[in-house]
Amino acid sequence: MDNNQNQDPNNINIELNEVVAAGVYANLALVNHSPSEFVLDFIQLMPGVQQAKVRSRVILAPLHAKRILNALQQNVASYEQQFGEIKEVEPFVLGGGNNTPQA
Repeated sequence: MDNNQNQDPNNINIELNEVVAAGVYANLALVNHSPSEFVLDFIQLMPGVQQAKVRSRVILAPLHAKRILNALQQNVASYEQQFGEIKEVEPFVLGGGNNTPQA
């Protein structure tokens, strides 16, 4: 009997190596879009330093961007129910362009 016959086709094996699992720190995100994709740049911005580094870039199809938005909304709501409201501070604004920065 083939081992694949008993597997649920909706299950996905996801591999997470140690380097990716360690993650990267980002305290700023820039979001841009075109008709065919969304681009999320995750940036590490150090206080008092004029130069910041993009630590990771994720490029998504519009449908996947919307799915991530929904997942984030659900997770923030769950977090706030468990730990209390996340207080927003004044938005961080970069000059010009179509970037939507979020700290």
